[in-house]
Amino acid sequence: MHIVVCVKQVPDTKIIKINPKTNTLDRRSAPAILNPYDAHAVQEAVKIKKKNGGTISVLSMGPPQATEVIKKSIEIGADRGYLISDRAFAGADTLATSYALSKALERIGKDLPVDMIICGKHAIDGDTGQVGPGIARRMDIPPITSVIEVTEVNQQEKTVLIKRKLTRGYELIQSEMPCLLTVEKEINEIEYSPMPNMIKAAKYEPIIWTVNDLENVERTQLGLKGSPTIVGKMFTPPRPEGGKKLEGSASEQISQLMEILMEKKDLLTIPSSK
Repeated sequence: MHIVVCVKQVPDTKIIKINPKTNTLDRRSAPAILNPYDAHAVQEAVKIKKKNGGTISVLSMGPPQATEVIKKSIEIGADRGYLISDRAFAGADTLATSYALSKALERIGKDLPVDMIICGKHAIDGDTGQVGPGIARRMDIPPITSVIEVTEVNQQEKTVLIKRKLTRGYELIQSEMPCLLTVEKEINEIEYSPMPNMIKAAKYEPIIWTVNDLENVERTQLGLKGSPTIVGKMFTPPRPEGGKKLEGSASEQISQLMEILMEKKDLLTIPSSK
């Protein structure tokens, strides 16, 4: 069984700032990390491999320093890693990113056919959740989103039983393989990496491909040329104001509260259904 996990290097959003002049993320203001949802995707691949055997590959697109997230994935338990890195990929939105990754996946599949692709639910720097389903659409395989449990993998029948989270409950799905899953953080806990994995990760050198290493690529679908998305404005929302503390006796506090409610009465009005 061959599982490929798509991973992304992202800025730590707990620290990152927004450039007020360009309305873009100031990626230099925060350290780069493995997207947390993708870490859970790698961990789930490791869990599946322990039960069913096989090979885990990780794939990323980005600048040369993105090899660090591949090394981190090796540390978690992946077997090998691929990075597609080329100026032709720069400025890609989710549409162009899914196209480039699908072409890389096709190349990987020629060496060893892919049974399952796992992605994080979304990247914390974009929060779109579009790349995973976009890859599945381009490769014409079933996408199953918001996965919280991989219940069973049947390699003989080439099927997988999956539990996914809905807005109001859960859903059990049986899908044929190959398929693509996007996983929630709650699917597993990230385990401590054993020493052999850490040593392997420190020495590991990922396979790096440029656009010329991929086959049948339409260059107009890559990078900025292949990205129809336009960001109009990006800003940091203002911090919410603190609540007002009422003081005095109980009757005085009630009077203060009534005054506040009367001032805000328009917010309490229920719109007419007519």
